[in-house]
Amino acid sequence: MRPMLAATADRVPAGDAWVHEVKWDGMRILADVHDGRRVLSSRTGRDVSVSFPELAGLADTYEDLLLDGEVVALDGGVPSFGALAERMHVSSARKAAQLATTRPVTFMAFDLLRLFGQDLTTQPWSARRDLLEKLDLRSSAWQVPPVYDDGVGLFEATRDQGLEGIVSKRRASPYAAGRRSPDWRKLPHRASLSVVVGGWRPEVGSTSRLGAVLVGTTDGAGGFAYAGRVGAGLAGAAGARLRALLEPLRRSASPFTTPVPREDAAGATWVEPEVVLEVASLGRGSTGKLRQPAYLGLRTDLTPADLHEVTDG
Repeated sequence: MRPMLAATADRVPAGDAWVHEVKWDGMRILADVHDGRRVLSSRTGRDVSVSFPELAGLADTYEDLLLDGEVVALDGGVPSFGALAERMHVSSARKAAQLATTRPVTFMAFDLLRLFGQDLTTQPWSARRDLLEKLDLRSSAWQVPPVYDDGVGLFEATRDQGLEGIVSKRRASPYAAGRRSPDWRKLPHRASLSVVVGGWRPEVGSTSRLGAVLVGTTDGAGGFAYAGRVGAGLAGAAGARLRALLEPLRRSASPFTTPVPREDAAGATWVEPEVVLEVASLGRGSTGKLRQPAYLGLRTDLTPADLHEVTDG
């Protein structure tokens, strides 16, 4: 099963038909518990159970259930995708165990899709939420975050607290697995987005160390338009890891469907657009390029195909 996705909103939905939640700056996870095991799947369906050993105890909560939620990592008490990035791609059980101590995560469970073998996805959100709260899922590694009736107040509060934004959900909505539905609407505060890498440039004075990547966003026609050069945040280990991922993807020409300025293309190594990153920026300039973009982390939970659905975050 793939998770239900939220459409982007330009205002907070009003009225009693809606309920509102904090939008967590994390990684979407489906947690499937059955037969004494727990399997964690990313939004793309990848098994990421080994990456988050602190969630192993979910297997002991109930005999059978399927939860939807987000894994978050805190930085100064605030969820941060940058803090989570080093946890998302870990495939070594030993390294994951070490990171679980130094960079622990919390699973924010916000929906219940199956319980004791019964599929709940056709039930309204309000019924699923009622059952979820009755399960009393509380520990140091997972929790059921609260929901709010006052969406405008929550939006203002999350902005003041430096949180990512809010998600509003229609109380009567069923769970539309794998679909983006207007019954769920997201309203973020910060200007961060997912981009695809189409090339890289070496660090000044080096021929091998990565200094910047050339990134693109969806062009609305199945391709990727050039969106600028990202260098901030790529020093040291982050750049080395990204360089290793890009090396097997070399190609002879730019993969972007729009021109790359000569000053950005100079010395570039072009790659197949297969690696997705999360970047923060100050929006776009008059030419459409991202203003002062900075690397936040790899989006191993997303594929380039996911970016074509909608400008996503």
